[in-house]
Amino acid sequence: MNKKTLIVGLILASIALMADPAFAHHVMRGRIPVTFVDGLLSGLGHPVIGLDHFAAVVAVGCLAAAHRAGPALAIGFVLAMITGVAVHVPGTTVPGAEIMVALSVIILGAMLLRKRQMAAGAAFGLFIAVGLIHGYVLGESIYGAEAAPLTAYFIGLAVIQSAVALAALFATRAVAQRQADVLTLRLVGAGITGIGLAVLMQQVIPAV
Repeated sequence: MNKKTLIVGLILASIALMADPAFAHHVMRGRIPVTFVDGLLSGLGHPVIGLDHFAAVVAVGCLAAAHRAGPALAIGFVLAMITGVAVHVPGTTVPGAEIMVALSVIILGAMLLRKRQMAAGAAFGLFIAVGLIHGYVLGESIYGAEAAPLTAYFIGLAVIQSAVALAALFATRAVAQRQADVLTLRLVGAGITGIGLAVLMQQVIPAV
């Protein structure tokens, strides 16, 4: 890893450490959405203001770009994340979910740092697993909501995540056409890995 890659990773890790975890996981400031608009805004904003979730969506788009079925892989991730939210809504408990989120971000970043691309099947499996984990954690902010805001949350979540993942995918392909993909993807990978490490530290250090 060269110096520029390391610096980018450290900068983004610092940003993640300074972020307010509570704000990053509750668009409505901890309040459960009660209207359709509340649910929609929460779904649209939730994976964007949370650096760990945003990093995961971007990483998925970048990794999917290497495959002909990239858009389908990205949408598969989105569907898995929505499924993860649905799993949380009835009150299902998954111990250590926040730590798993951080670890998943680190893994995605590490995949971007690799010289070899993942096989399509392996990428699909990873995206499904990561999507389920992130979706479960995102579901915390909507747990206990009524049907209308819950439906709106699903809509907003699907729209914003699809938009971010596909934007990252097509941006990665555009960069690859200019033959500058190796360094750029490694910089992105370093930043995403740094965010994952920072979030993991936030989860582990308070418990020590």
